[in-house]
Parts: sequence; C-alpha cells; structure tokens
Amino acid sequence: MKYIEDIGSYFIMLKKVFGSFTKTSVLRHLIFKEINDLIISSLGIVAFISFFVGGVVAIQTALNMDNPIIPDSLIGFATRQSVILEFAPTFISIIMAGKVGSFITSSIGSMRVTEQIDALEVMGINSLNYLVFPKIVALMFYPFVIVLSMFLGVLGGWVAGVYGGFTSSSDFIAGVQEDFIPYQLFYAFFKTFVFAFILATVPSWQGFYMKGGSLEVGKASTNSFVWTSVLIIAANYIITQLLLSS
Repeated sequence: MKYIEDIGSYFIMLKKVFGSFTKTSVLRHLIFKEINDLIISSLGIVAFISFFVGGVVAIQTALNMDNPIIPDSLIGFATRQSVILEFAPTFISIIMAGKVGSFITSSIGSMRVTEQIDALEVMGINSLNYLVFPKIVALMFYPFVIVLSMFLGVLGGWVAGVYGGFTSSSDFIAGVQEDFIPYQLFYAFFKTFVFAFILATVPSWQGFYMKGGSLEVGKASTNSFVWTSVLIIAANYIITQLLLSS
C-alpha cells in the first residue's frame, strides 16, 4: 500500500507543480539560479568522467581484438556506439542522480525541516511551483551536458587509441563515421529528456514530502538516489524496447 500511496503523491505533486504559477519575474530569477546550480556546476565532473571512460572503452575494444582480419576502425566504431547509445545518456544520468538528485532532495528537505516551505504556503505561494518548476525548466538544458559528454567520450577514445598505439587517427575517425544512423541520436536525446524530467521531479518529491529532522534529510537523499537510478534504468529499458526493437 505504501508504494501505491507514494506513486499517488508523486502524481499529485506533478499536478500542483503546474498549477498556479509564481510571478514570471521571480521564476526567471529562480530558473537562472537552477541552471547554474544543476547544469553548469555539473560540467566539470561530466567532462572528466566522459573523457576517461571513452578512453577505457577504446582500450578495452583494442585489447579484445584478437582476430587480425578485424579492421582497426572497429575501435572508433565501438567507442562511438558505446558512448552515444548508452554511456552518455544513461550512465551520466545515473551519476547525475547522485550529484544533482541528492542536492535537490537535501535543499528542499532542509527547507521542509526549517519550515521555510510552510512560510511560502502561508504567504499564498504555490510552494511546489516555486521550488520544483524552475528545476524542471533548468534540466531541459540537460541535453547540452550530454552533447558535451558524447564529444569528450569520443575524443577520449581517440586520444587513448591513437596515442596508445592501438590504431591510427584516420582508422579511428573512419570507424566513428562508419554506418552512422542519425536516428540513434534522436533515440539518445529522446531518452535524455525523459531522464532530465525524472532527475528534476523524483528528488524534489523525496525532499518535499520527507518528515522528520536533519537525519531524515540524509535518508531522503539516499532514497532519492536509489529511486531516481531505478526509474532511469527502467525508463531506459522501456524506451530502448519501443524505439530500437522495431
């Protein structure tokens, strides 16, 4: 019954988020603040992880190519496919569930503990619209983070492959260009938008409806990461089944 109650409270929250809107001038300021906190502040860790994971993918592909008939361009092809289809949109989103999701839950949860949310409601402000809607809008810019991740992942694969002596630059680039299907980019960015919505709403829901004190804020942040990750993985499976299985 608790799971049914939680699902119901989540959808009730979504309805209230898009209910009575806060003043546009106030929302504009909040949206820019959230873009800075959630998107721009995440670029460093995303860039670091993407570059080196792309390199690891290229090295592991090269080390497992035992057959001399297989061309070296496969390293670039495998790096592109791994980064664009799964690593950048899905695994970066799970990492962001830990960084961004925990930040959202702890910030809203702290406002709940210190009764700031109650104060907003006493003033007649739709607290869910005030707190959650700017986060949803800010994370609609999340695909730009994934574009950076894709670029740096492939670049990291190129650096590892070429300077590690596993392939030539021309072979790697030929592999990156080989059998490229633009529809796969649509698939990657479609699920990126879905993941962005999950990243904005599930941690907000965990923080807004938490009860207790500062200890419970920590527990809510942990639950936020777990449930956001579970939903991202489940959504990834469903979207892949719908968009790529045909």
